[in-house]
Amino acid sequence: MPREIVKRIAFILASLVITFHAVESSDAVAGEKGRNVLLLCIDDLRPELACFGKSYIHSPNIDQLASTGRIFRHHYVQAPTCGASRYVMLTGQYGSAGNDALFARAKKINGGSIPASMPEWFRNKGYTTVSVGKVSHHPGGRGGPDWNDQNQIEMPDAWTRHLHPSGAWQHPRGAMHGLAHGEIRANAKEMDLFQSVEGGDEIYPDGLTVEESLRQLDLLADDSEKPFFLAVGILKPHLPFGAPAQYMKPYLSVELPPIPHPDRPKGKTTWHGSGEFMKYNRWGRDPNQDAEFADAVRRHYAACVSYADAQVGRVLDRLDAHGLRDNTVIVLWGDHGWHLGEHAIWGKHALFEESLHSPLIISAKNLPQPGIHSDAIVETRSLFPTLCELTGISKPDQQLGASLNPILQEPTATGGVAISYTGRAQTIRDQQYRLIAHQDGAIELYDHRSEAGETQNVADQHPELVRQLMATLTDRLGGDH
Repeated sequence: MPREIVKRIAFILASLVITFHAVESSDAVAGEKGRNVLLLCIDDLRPELACFGKSYIHSPNIDQLASTGRIFRHHYVQAPTCGASRYVMLTGQYGSAGNDALFARAKKINGGSIPASMPEWFRNKGYTTVSVGKVSHHPGGRGGPDWNDQNQIEMPDAWTRHLHPSGAWQHPRGAMHGLAHGEIRANAKEMDLFQSVEGGDEIYPDGLTVEESLRQLDLLADDSEKPFFLAVGILKPHLPFGAPAQYMKPYLSVELPPIPHPDRPKGKTTWHGSGEFMKYNRWGRDPNQDAEFADAVRRHYAACVSYADAQVGRVLDRLDAHGLRDNTVIVLWGDHGWHLGEHAIWGKHALFEESLHSPLIISAKNLPQPGIHSDAIVETRSLFPTLCELTGISKPDQQLGASLNPILQEPTATGGVAISYTGRAQTIRDQQYRLIAHQDGAIELYDHRSEAGETQNVADQHPELVRQLMATLTDRLGGDH
């Protein structure tokens, strides 16, 4: 074959490849229904799942999802508290460290140019966007004393429908910290820290959330024109730890592993006294001084995880019943970690690994090597651009995190660093180290390849490394924190 013809064929093939990728990465072609998104947000869920190596946990539905997707075993949130973490997930932007971050953003929308949130961006691209439960900080996304004021919207323009059924719990604030059969938190000291009550899933608020989510899935499945972005927010295992008794049964006699590094750390750290946990009725017991009580707390947390897992299973089953799995990108995301006695903390709000490390699973059709985990360091901020790429819509013209698609295609691909913060300190995590910088100039540096982990501050031994990590931290956050 003449060389000129060979060259011409090669040129045509290359052009076809370029055209294919351009169409693949652009907004959906007119008249073509795009890929759906199902976002499952679980409150206070640390990686306490069998698919994350916790074999004593009963989590069959999340484990099955993990077997079809990519497990990110080193995913970190940007803040160890619900509102600030969800702000980043929903906007792709670093933000303030407070639970009111989204309400503060809402106040700025009328007064200036604010980048679109992720659900707003998808809505503008032709998606029906629906939120059920706790997706933004307030279940149902409204403010006011009981979180049901229609004039105070947490995420303006984001959702086609933003719902939260409260049932016997009366209002979203009541459901947020509700126990069985409509019990609402008034004085936390009078509300039990944990309970296990006989009954079906509906005796706790998440049962109602999932029932509404199933109704919404039915409606969305009937729409042959528009793709959907459905976000489902599950409250448990948020405090107080209450779940139907059937989910406690697997943990009544299971042997739990020892709590690693259970002592209060020495020196300057972000340790705290577990105030959110300690204010509940604990029957006069302290898990830091009472090993039997510590085990009881851990068992009830595990029961809440299994209850949340069952709710995930109900949603996925309905997705499958409609035959939508192959055309839906599924994300399971924990909004932050949670200490179960590590560093003598019972809760979140610190900048230790346990507060910031949460599960992330992404499942999509034709994912290479499904079920294989990634050990790359990734952060929540990457979800927005990743979902844009997976659904074939354009990304907004604003600064976002790095897409996770290279890791979805190849699980051994490298990640980057993860940035997190509270109002008092900032932290950066790379593959080996965590550095924590306090506002007063104090520095913590921990080596994760050492058995001591985050108990031995080695900052004085590595001044050049501290300087490099601080430079990266400052560059990433700018002067906003």
